[in-house]
Amino acid sequence: MNINSAEVAKPLASFQIITDTHITADPNHEYNLNFGQALRDIASHAEGSSGIMHIGDVTDHGFPEEYEEVRRILSLHQAGLPTVRFTLGNHDVGLGDWHSRLALYASRTGMPGPYHDHWIDGYHFIFIGTEENLPLFCDLSKEQLQWLDLKLGEEASPDKPVFLFLHQPLKDTVAGSLESQEWYGVTQDEELRAILSKHPQTLLFTGHTHWEMEVDNTMYPGRGETATMFNAASTAYLWTNEDEHKDGSQGFYVEIYSDKVLVRGRDFKTGTWIPAAQYEVAFPVGGV
Repeated sequence: MNINSAEVAKPLASFQIITDTHITADPNHEYNLNFGQALRDIASHAEGSSGIMHIGDVTDHGFPEEYEEVRRILSLHQAGLPTVRFTLGNHDVGLGDWHSRLALYASRTGMPGPYHDHWIDGYHFIFIGTEENLPLFCDLSKEQLQWLDLKLGEEASPDKPVFLFLHQPLKDTVAGSLESQEWYGVTQDEELRAILSKHPQTLLFTGHTHWEMEVDNTMYPGRGETATMFNAASTAYLWTNEDEHKDGSQGFYVEIYSDKVLVRGRDFKTGTWIPAAQYEVAFPVGGV
């Protein structure tokens, strides 16, 4: 359901989502500057936030000097920022030796590996990611999928949302994931869909496509039958339905209430809300 007015009540919890920062070794690169601008926006408007959830492609190539730039930019805004947690993207590990790239990602982000979960302010946040260095796709092991199924069922209730983060979207779901566009990307697409159909209280956020939030399929409704899915665009640059590059930087602010979750698209360049990307997901799922 699309929302048109600001919520008056105070949320029970809130957090922010960014993705595809593609940080380079050049501190003056547009992508790096956009990342800093997004962090300034969050620091100014995210008091009491449960955290910033990054959905992958932290760096442009997975190089050590790019991670140094990530660290430098974060340090500039550290005083006003909540904790940042990361998802593994194809640009982080897909362009070199798997083991060395994964080790670098883990050491520089502080994440324990391709998949991990956290209980934050009473809500479950789950991060999954590739276990092979494929150039575009995500490959999820049988062990990771079994782990995910168990985690999604942990203290599960149709009244309470679970937040899931994965870099690549499922095929033919959110913006940019149509098969003809070639930016979907989960090798185990059918297996992941089967798991999500068992846990419709899940909100799945993905990146990878860079598709701008102004399009009409930024959200893929779960309708009580599967996860509700969102494309989180990109802070580095955007893509359009005309299959064209577009300068821009976008992300989400998420607010949790007792009976709904508000997902609010944010333009970090202008510091304004995106009217076409203001969504409400009602809980309990499947309710009347």
